[in-house]
Amino acid sequence: MRYVIVCAIKGEAGDFNNNLRKDILKKFNAKSSKLPAHFTIKAPFEYDGSIIDLENNIEAFCKRERSQPFRLNNYNHFDNRVIYMDVDMSKEGKMLHDRLIEEIDKSSYINFTKTDGKDKVFHVTLSSKKLPPIYEEVWNYVNQYKFDFKCNFDNITIYKWEENTWKIYREFLLLL
Repeated sequence: MRYVIVCAIKGEAGDFNNNLRKDILKKFNAKSSKLPAHFTIKAPFEYDGSIIDLENNIEAFCKRERSQPFRLNNYNHFDNRVIYMDVDMSKEGKMLHDRLIEEIDKSSYINFTKTDGKDKVFHVTLSSKKLPPIYEEVWNYVNQYKFDFKCNFDNITIYKWEENTWKIYREFLLLL
């Protein structure tokens, strides 16, 4: 089985990201993830056994931790390969994230890399496939749409790859 762990971005910010991604696909045929708006906590991983220990650890974590704020108000990019909305994570949000990484890392089948561990670049992707030849066009296009969203790191959502798409496997809510 293939899983991914994210914080789903909901409300106005999530709608903005999802709609802009659809717009980019329609206008430029530049695709993004099949996941809805999110920032990644643990990149996709394969495991064929039970993940109940992971679920139990995340559930216990959410029962003792409070959601923390972050802000979305700027575009950024990884070279000409990925255009994204920058996540301006609060200090408290970063500490929450790092404690969560330590909790998830207790599962023997989870292995973090530089790009999805504690030192990741928090981002909400807009376009990441077929981008290099049209990067400048897409970059200029998205930058005409300004935004400023105050959000909360308030969920930890596990998606499972089924029927050629990501489907919610389990969502955990942090205390408000």
